[in-house]
Parts: sequence; structure tokens; C-alpha cells
Amino acid sequence: MPERHPYLGEPGSIVALAHRGFSREGLENSMRAFQSAVDLGFRYVETDAHGTADGVAIALHDSSLDRTTDRAGAVSELPANEVLAARIGGVEPVPLLEDVLGTWPDLNVNIDVKAVSGIVPVAEAIERTQAHDRVCVASFSSRRRLETVRLLSRPVATSAATSEAAPFFALGASGRGVSALLRRVHLLQIPETMRGVTLLTRRHVEAAHRAGRPVHVWTVNEADQMARLLDWGVDGIVSDRADLLRDVLIARGAWS
Repeated sequence: MPERHPYLGEPGSIVALAHRGFSREGLENSMRAFQSAVDLGFRYVETDAHGTADGVAIALHDSSLDRTTDRAGAVSELPANEVLAARIGGVEPVPLLEDVLGTWPDLNVNIDVKAVSGIVPVAEAIERTQAHDRVCVASFSSRRRLETVRLLSRPVATSAATSEAAPFFALGASGRGVSALLRRVHLLQIPETMRGVTLLTRRHVEAAHRAGRPVHVWTVNEADQMARLLDWGVDGIVSDRADLLRDVLIARGAWS
């Protein structure tokens, strides 16, 4: 079992994560959105990462520029200078992952490695900024996560991939074999439901805790759901509504 990583904070604290920063104007994963989360008092943000054709890590959710920016094309097929010329919502530059890690040296960053193209660039960005103690590397692919982590000089926190989380969803509520399923990661980051199917229950949270693994739930945007999950004992919540999540935690005396 991995030792508790500094990214997780003090035992018993609630990790509040601003999903792709915080923006009510559709400027997700922009430096403005991350600054807005910091201005609200958030110490954790979530972002995604891809690698450009010339090996630069970009903080962007989609594999292409089409949805969120004023340009088009696959990030992995474009040089960094073309990707950086794109504007999120037509106004905000697409940021380098290294800038997200380096601009706020006390900010904890959850990085979802979205593609093979991002493995080496993400590791290089973490190394250059020496952000190991405040980074969690996640991916839907355990291979992408493992290959990223292998390139690092020091440990980062790690979250379960789909291949590790799926058996937990199936067996975790019974408590059978949870420690073995999660032996290679520090925490679980999972949705409560997916495509109308309930995945997470209070019993899953309890089973993960018995195995020594915190549980972070994404992406939670309603106050009632936030409160219920906190009542279950979850250790972190990822939300597009950072403002609402902060209010819920303040009301419960759990905002740090």
C-alpha cells in the first residue's frame, strides 16, 4: 500500500476541487478559470492534459480545439505554437500545463492524462516545476498513469483507472478484495452515477476507507448531493460550481 501522499492533506480534511478551474462564462481550463478558483480560496483544481505534436503539455480537456476554442484541429497533430494561438471562448489563451503548475506554487493540481501523447510532456512539466508533492496523476488508462509516473524522479499521488475502479464498483460494497484491487493507487476518484447507473454507495465509501483509500467524487454540482456525499464520509468533491461547493463546506464548518 502506498504511503499517504502530501497531496491528500491532513487526515479528515475535505479536498474541494474546482473542476477545470471555475468559470461561469464557459472558459474552462483557462488561466482565468484557475485564478478564479484560487481567488475563491480553493487549494485544489482539476485539469486535463494532452501533448502537442512537438511534445508540449497543454491543459485542455478535449483531444481537439474544436469545442472550446476559436480554432480547430487535434492537439496531438499540431505544434505548440498553433495550439497556444487558440483562444478559449474566443478570449482566453490555451494554457501550458507547466504554467498551471508554476503560476501558483502552493496550488494542488489533479492532472488527468487524456492521451498517450501527454505521457512524456506531463512528466516533464511536473519535473520542471518540481510539483511532485502537490500533484495527483489520474487517467482512465492505468497504462498512461503508470508510464507517466515511471518517468518521475519522486512520487506523486495517483488515482485508480477504469480497469481498477470497475472491479471495485462490482465488489467493493461487499468489502472483498478491495485492498488488492487498489494496491497501486493512493485514492479513488469516481462518479456517483454514470449513464443513469448508480455506481457509488455509502458501503463503497466505507469499504475504500477500510482499505485506507480516500474517495473523491466527480462531478457534483448540486448542493443536496454534495451534502449527502459528505454525510457518507467522502473525502473530496470535484465540482464545476466551486462557489456552491465552498458555501456548502463553510456551512458545515469543513472549509479550510
